[in-house]
Amino acid sequence: MKHQITPYLIFNGNAKEALKFYKELFDGEISDVQTYKEADFPTPPEAENRIMHARFKKGELFFMVSDSFPNQDVETGSNISLVLEFDKQEEMDTVYHHLAENGTVAMELQDTFWGARYAKVKDAFGVTWDLNYTHSK
Repeated sequence: MKHQITPYLIFNGNAKEALKFYKELFDGEISDVQTYKEADFPTPPEAENRIMHARFKKGELFFMVSDSFPNQDVETGSNISLVLEFDKQEEMDTVYHHLAENGTVAMELQDTFWGARYAKVKDAFGVTWDLNYTHSK
């Protein structure tokens, strides 16, 4: 497992405005922007232009951003999760099962359309974890 934890900020439909603000504030770069419309799953029209995923980087400052899905509004304090990137699928599976044992699974461990194995789990202490293992190309 890579030992870097990446903050993932979640917004209620204003991620584009937040990214613009952070770009101006930190003079950073926005990359890998993908909307819900571009995703490989059913999306209601009101969510099509919301950001499903984006990255922000300026030097060592790095975080990821998305908008919530309609009717899944986030509250201040619950709008951040921690991303763990794994080098080995087996290690990710082990961590997932330990987190899920006494936690709440928001997205089951699964292969995704973006070429990764992924899961989202809130642990027993209320911390939300995004687990990601990118398949070898």
